Amino acid sequence: MMLVDQQQAMPNVEKLDISQLAKQHYDRVFRFCSTRVGYHHAGDAAQDTFVTAQRNLSKFRGESQPLTWLIGIALNECRRVNRNNHRSEPMPEFRDETSHEGQLINREILRQALAKLSEEHREVVTLHEIDGFTYEEIAQIAGVPVGTVKSRLFHAFTNLRKAIYTPEPITKEVK
Repeated sequence: MMLVDQQQAMPNVEKLDISQLAKQHYDRVFRFCSTRVGYHHAGDAAQDTFVTAQRNLSKFRGESQPLTWLIGIALNECRRVNRNNHRSEPMPEFRDETSHEGQLINREILRQALAKLSEEHREVVTLHEIDGFTYEEIAQIAGVPVGTVKSRLFHAFTNLRKAIYTPEPITKEVK
């Protein structure tokens, strides 16, 4: 069990225990990873997140919640997995067991609109709307100022509205 005394670096930060962090946050990190690298690679990405966290416990300054810090590491691990597998980030899954045909169509439209966004814009929308993080948490995860998060969200939503509400030309299939 690895303990790091963070009180020397930051007075209000308690000792971090990697096994306790894993017990408390593994499920959330795994779900986060599964939406970004797919279910089959999520276990490896989550495990690598905690290995990286263990190696870097001494660098945790207590400026964010431990989960926010872990999600930042997980985001980088997911990027690495996607880069190593030569694939783009999969679109997030929208889970709703009470789906109707109309909801399925709306989800597909949203998925297509999200795919048109830049990676930076898709990332902040996913972190905010699907993962439920605040602007401040997203800023810490992405390593950018809060103002940049707000700006990216504004532009992302503007682009999503355009993509969703601008009809694409209907093409007829010729037989």
